[in-house]
Amino acid sequence: MDQELKKYDLIILGIDPGTNVMGYALLGITAKTPQLITMGVLKLAKFDDHYMRLHRIYERVTGLVEQYLPDELAIEAPFFGKNVQSMLKLGRAQGVAIAAALSRQVPITEYEPRKIKMAITGNGAASKEQVAVMLQRILKFGDDQLPDFLDATDALAAALCHFYERMKPATGHGAKSWKSFIASHPDRVKR
Repeated sequence: MDQELKKYDLIILGIDPGTNVMGYALLGITAKTPQLITMGVLKLAKFDDHYMRLHRIYERVTGLVEQYLPDELAIEAPFFGKNVQSMLKLGRAQGVAIAAALSRQVPITEYEPRKIKMAITGNGAASKEQVAVMLQRILKFGDDQLPDFLDATDALAAALCHFYERMKPATGHGAKSWKSFIASHPDRVKR
């Protein structure tokens, strides 16, 4: 393992699947503080064959997993659009990325685009640009680290959303709220 990666308590790989451009990002967590490791895109438009694009997605995700050894994968779920063919292709891209991570025993969590945007900006209808600006503020990286394609920042947003979800207090045992948890577990409350 790379010495630089050992400093992280947790590494989250974020993926924004796509058949023209796939975004990816790695987020390192140290002492509950997230930090950008890297982000980028896989450009697939140069391949005419859809199956070759899927093959390249599999290879890239597998390569990222082997290089950075992420503990978990956060992936954006396909949104429902009007074009059925586009939806099928996007679903295949997502499935191949998931299969690549699963082949290396990386746990997967899927997030709806609106949930990711809400977690990062507080607005489920935020634009890609608004998400990118908020990520810059939260993770404190400069314009020089912003990629040309916002698919990379979308992937970073998925990873950060996953980190936020992990940080939420667990109510445990199926409790719907803190109030119901406390009522069910009075012995666990310190006064």
